[in-house]
Amino acid sequence: MSYIPTIGIEVHVELKTNTKIFSPSSNTYGKSANTNVNEIDLGYPGTLPNINEKVIDLGIKTAYLLNCKINKHMHFDRKNYFYPDNPKNYQITQAETPIGTDGFLEIEIDGKTKKIYIEELHIEEDTCKSTHRKTKTYLDFNRAGVPLIEIVTKPCISSSKEACLYLEKLKETLFYAGISDCKMEEGSMRCEPNISLRKNENDKLGTKVEIKNVGSIHSVGIAIEKEIKRQEKLLDNNETFKEQTRRFDSKLNDTVLMRVKETGNDYRYFPEPDIPFVNLTDEQIEKSIKELPIMPNELRKIYNDKGIKLNSINKLIENKNLSDFFNELLVSDINFSTASNLLLEDIEEYLNKNKIDIKDTKLTKDKFIKLVNYKDNGTLTSKNIKDILKDIMEKDDELDEIIKSNNIENIKDDSFIRDIVINIINNNNDAVNDYKKRPDRTIKFFMGQVMKESRGKANPKVATSIIEEELNKINN
Repeated sequence: MSYIPTIGIEVHVELKTNTKIFSPSSNTYGKSANTNVNEIDLGYPGTLPNINEKVIDLGIKTAYLLNCKINKHMHFDRKNYFYPDNPKNYQITQAETPIGTDGFLEIEIDGKTKKIYIEELHIEEDTCKSTHRKTKTYLDFNRAGVPLIEIVTKPCISSSKEACLYLEKLKETLFYAGISDCKMEEGSMRCEPNISLRKNENDKLGTKVEIKNVGSIHSVGIAIEKEIKRQEKLLDNNETFKEQTRRFDSKLNDTVLMRVKETGNDYRYFPEPDIPFVNLTDEQIEKSIKELPIMPNELRKIYNDKGIKLNSINKLIENKNLSDFFNELLVSDINFSTASNLLLEDIEEYLNKNKIDIKDTKLTKDKFIKLVNYKDNGTLTSKNIKDILKDIMEKDDELDEIIKSNNIENIKDDSFIRDIVINIINNNNDAVNDYKKRPDRTIKFFMGQVMKESRGKANPKVATSIIEEELNKINN
């Protein structure tokens, strides 16, 4: 029997701030356990929280980007529960007055646009990190007090594919806006999908199962699929099950039961007495929004208008450092298709091989513009660029100096190149006869031969033009 899945997702995103949400401890990752912590993070008696204004700023930006209504009058609440990762025995969050409500994020699926509706997003503090080893649990309070935004969707997602597309779009949006680094492998973006099944659209929602500990967007898709199949099997056998929490086991690629929810949680929320109410002004909201950079959807339109192919556009968007570098060139008078190809091929290969960012190289904007123009007018061939790329990326020298020091001089003499082309044509009758059937392939073949004969020094544009001219003479 077929069932209709209904999916919602909660996402916890650690914010990109210098300090924690209520204390001056640094907001960093990778430090030795329990070294980046102070009395406020540990909940010592007599300590008072002091809210980080940058957190409110990032909350405003997030709410705006997710098309939410921004709550101008907020207070923080105490969420009371007793667990080792929470020394205060409560977590400071926004239960009653979340900073954003009733938003949406659009995804493209199967050629159509769908809105994934956001119920709310609220600001809260992270708890400490628990590590379980055999019979012991170790606590690292470096994470305690790190600022979070929790983003909660409505139960409006219909498949694992939609869920993954939503998470990819959300991650891209938050990363480009500088709200979070979204490094799931470091826990700065954590996803908890919940799934229920029903037979018909008009039926009430089925029993909800929440899945925790999902370490990647790909794993979210797997976890949802496995949970749908598990619930389908139970329902087919007329078995009932209680609302429960499961975790994703990456080794099993499956979900594992954590606990069954017998009753609803009673967190005894009440307003946090040690933090004043927060009142946002229109000027404050407007200032935060104006600070936002160009976002991916707008960049896609700009890149498309510059004549860049869709595949290259997506690759540029995926690599923000390359995209940021490329954006500085948008007012330049260059061939943007050539520029994007250079960045995404030779230069990205160099960066990946050396495990560095483009900002850590000697490639300046002016040097790159000249490189693009030289590639475009044939002053430099693809082989030339490969030969001198290391010098371009590692030396402060101007491009012309690098070209001169490497003794690069390309052939632009039409008559010299024509002699090479005619000689190659005379010795490759089969390729000549194939020209009408497969012109592109034939021209590529002859170009390869010309570059080989000229040792890579023939001007590609001149050579291509002469090849086409000579082949058309023969075939006409």
